[in-house]
Amino acid sequence: MIFDTHAHYEDRAFDADREALIQSLPVRGISPVVDVGSSLTTSREALALADRVGFFYAAVGLHPDAAEEASEDTIRELERLARDPKAVAVGEIGLDYHWPDPPRDVQKRAFSMQLDMAARLRLPVIIHSRDAEKDTEDILRAWGVPVNTVLHCYSYSVESALTFAGMGLYFGIGGALTFKKTKKLKEVVKRLPADRILLETDCPYMAPEPVRGTRNSSLNLPFVAQAVAQLRGTSAEEVIRVTAANARRFFHV
Repeated sequence: MIFDTHAHYEDRAFDADREALIQSLPVRGISPVVDVGSSLTTSREALALADRVGFFYAAVGLHPDAAEEASEDTIRELERLARDPKAVAVGEIGLDYHWPDPPRDVQKRAFSMQLDMAARLRLPVIIHSRDAEKDTEDILRAWGVPVNTVLHCYSYSVESALTFAGMGLYFGIGGALTFKKTKKLKEVVKRLPADRILLETDCPYMAPEPVRGTRNSSLNLPFVAQAVAQLRGTSAEEVIRVTAANARRFFHV
């Protein structure tokens, strides 16, 4: 079975057929799934979904776009949510400098607050890092990476990947790997240690070729597994087996 380590089934894009689609996943070889929050509201929704669907788990956290939500009260509420048995990670949290807002100091404060929360709870961390490589590395080094940590939708260089791998991080690989222009990511996947690769969709976003431009779902993960297999000279079945074992080790499930 394919383990989808990063999905957003609470997203409004799934309102029309959410239940039917979710129930089809195990039949099509997808299970478990981690539904990942990006705000206090979506964290609650992700956890409610995980509590209702047996093979779903949840991550709770504030995406950098929601960094201005971070406060002592918000962190206390996230920590309460994170103590639910179906909450298996803090995320997605991190830094995104692609746009000017929220301000970088606000993002860094929210990131650090949530990293500290994850360390207190001994929960894995799912990191969003876009155009913020140095600050991400610096903050993680200062934090010490005391729990399992994944760089979701990895987008930096091979050299940085090897540096992050040396710090003990995992790497979320999804539909972008299949895009024609992602040569750098393809080289990263060739070089990563096999035990550090996780499969993810980021659905409803980032649909792989040949369905790029449509609403993504976990049903498209075989395209990603096949792309990883071709790059690493192995079979899709072996990629699925290894990455599922990695994910179970990462999330302690």
